[in-house]
Amino acid sequence: MKKFLIVPALILLAFLFFIVACNQTNKQENDNETILKGKTKVLVDETFKPVIEDQIMIFESKYDAKISLLAKSETEVILALVKDTANIAVLSRTLTPQELKIFENKKVTPRITKIATDAIAFIANQKNNDTIIALQDVVAFMQGKPNQNIKGLVFDNPNSSSVRYMNELAGLKTIPKTGIYSFKTNEEVIKFVAENEGMIGIVGVNWLMQPALNRVETVKSVQVLSVKGIGKKDYFSPTQNNIAEGKYPLARDLYIVNCQGYSGLGMGFASFVAGDIGQRIILKSGLLPAKMPGRNIIIRK
Repeated sequence: MKKFLIVPALILLAFLFFIVACNQTNKQENDNETILKGKTKVLVDETFKPVIEDQIMIFESKYDAKISLLAKSETEVILALVKDTANIAVLSRTLTPQELKIFENKKVTPRITKIATDAIAFIANQKNNDTIIALQDVVAFMQGKPNQNIKGLVFDNPNSSSVRYMNELAGLKTIPKTGIYSFKTNEEVIKFVAENEGMIGIVGVNWLMQPALNRVETVKSVQVLSVKGIGKKDYFSPTQNNIAEGKYPLARDLYIVNCQGYSGLGMGFASFVAGDIGQRIILKSGLLPAKMPGRNIIIRK
């Protein structure tokens, strides 16, 4: 009878060896990574991919670090954090109490750093006569009320932060099917609006301020609309000044959510973006920095 127990025992030993080996590998990876050295990946809501690309490029040029950037929808980013397939993310919201509870059960305390204030922009074809739009009209259209000035609304992705934001304003749980179009990226939205009159595109303002070289002409074919907030009288465009003064009605804060649970690149990268150099990159991108970079004025005789 004893010899029949040898095989199960060997399987158990092999399993234990595998667990120990995995733990050793993870430990070595963590030991090789510091706040300014090593390799990691960062997930970003596709809405603000351009500015985070710039941040990573400068960060890597200064430190012995390699960061892989993956742009996904907000829903996919959150799911990756919860499932431990990613530990660092850039989002337009903090974690919910339910999400924080998941990390609490894992004995991990997420570090959340505010880095900027972004704006959702409404865009239209250059041939459109109107350069202004009332937010109430957009909300009403999403609620199924026709509007002669809006043929359709175009979103980047059904699971994006922009869709979530607008759904919350309209009191909806899911994106409507009538008159609503969605693609995968902000670039596709800009291209579609540039080619179709009467359509209103909903994109992150960063994509308009920092278009890819092959999209510069496409961006020139659309116009950014000034928006009147619900219950307001005046229209405002998504400029840094209007965002800073709280006049533009579609502003939202951006955060780096670090769930590594140790002192790794997530901490170093968040500190860099929230620091002087990172905030200057934010300022140049057209977004509003969380902390305005200082300016030294030298007076010469």
